Amino acid sequence: MGTFEVPLQVGDMAGQRFVEMNALVDTGSTYTVVPANILAMLGVGVLERRPFELADETIVEFAVGEARVRLDGRELPVVVVFAAEDASPLVGATTLELFSLGVDPVSQRLVPVTGLMK
Repeated sequence: MGTFEVPLQVGDMAGQRFVEMNALVDTGSTYTVVPANILAMLGVGVLERRPFELADETIVEFAVGEARVRLDGRELPVVVVFAAEDASPLVGATTLELFSLGVDPVSQRLVPVTGLMK
């Protein structure tokens, strides 16, 4: 699958301040990843540290918190990972699921999907 970016706004939980960025859609990433300095500037607090497996199979811990995210014309609270300041923002799988969005790899865009209750 090819990769592509989408516009993303990340804000504090009160929804008072947002930062706009382009984020790579990464269905291989569990959570949405944002540089820690941006989250700190917004006042997003650390809830806990969680282990993550990197592409090279190394396990590392990162801080996670909750932020409001605007994506595809909607706004919801999501779990975000505090990444290195030079890290590229990523939209992860749980954010896509929360927003009921899937990936169209041919058109390189997000598409609405129907939730399941089977």
